[in-house]
Amino acid sequence: MGSCSATRLNPCWADSVFSDVPPLQPGRAQVSSKLAERVSSADLALAERCRDGDAGAFEELYRRHAGRLYSLAVRMTGSAQDAEDLLQEIFVHVHRKLGGFRGESTLGTWLYRIAMNHCLDHLRGRQAKMGRATGSLEVDRVAEPAGPMSAAMAVISRLDLERAIARLPEGCRAAFLLHDVEGLEHHEVAQVLGVSVGTSKSQVHRARMKLRELLS
Repeated sequence: MGSCSATRLNPCWADSVFSDVPPLQPGRAQVSSKLAERVSSADLALAERCRDGDAGAFEELYRRHAGRLYSLAVRMTGSAQDAEDLLQEIFVHVHRKLGGFRGESTLGTWLYRIAMNHCLDHLRGRQAKMGRATGSLEVDRVAEPAGPMSAAMAVISRLDLERAIARLPEGCRAAFLLHDVEGLEHHEVAQVLGVSVGTSKSQVHRARMKLRELLS
């Protein structure tokens, strides 16, 4: 499987961070119930083909989902190289575990759960090697701006945004990326992260507040 290039940051969450930014189109994960039923059937059929050893089916699954999973891994780890390695590990794991997919969630949500677990394990392992506590991300600070800045007129570069996201505590970062960037509903975020819906909402809110602080 070849490497994937990073996907462009979806700006659909910006209105939730800065009140003066007009709302944009919702995330692709927000679909009608009728479409969701069709997606679920297609997911089950694709998973079944993969379980039957159809190499073409697994390539199709990879093409459909690798880009977004890679983008998620880049933003969780802050490293394109680590994300490349993780993507390979994720799909090896997916190949082994497809037999357990029963369609109780969408295939995309199931894949996000596997990817997020790999990302969190990687972060915790990296932090342990460096002798830092997992929560150390919360105390990181960025330099103060050189001069006064108008919130309505400020232009924030994508690089600044990516750096700010990387500074979020891992729980907040995960919930924010899944909800505000990838467009998952809170109940889907809760399924991916193994938390309650209330916790998902709280983590997203904390992430937005922290980003406002970092980018203001």
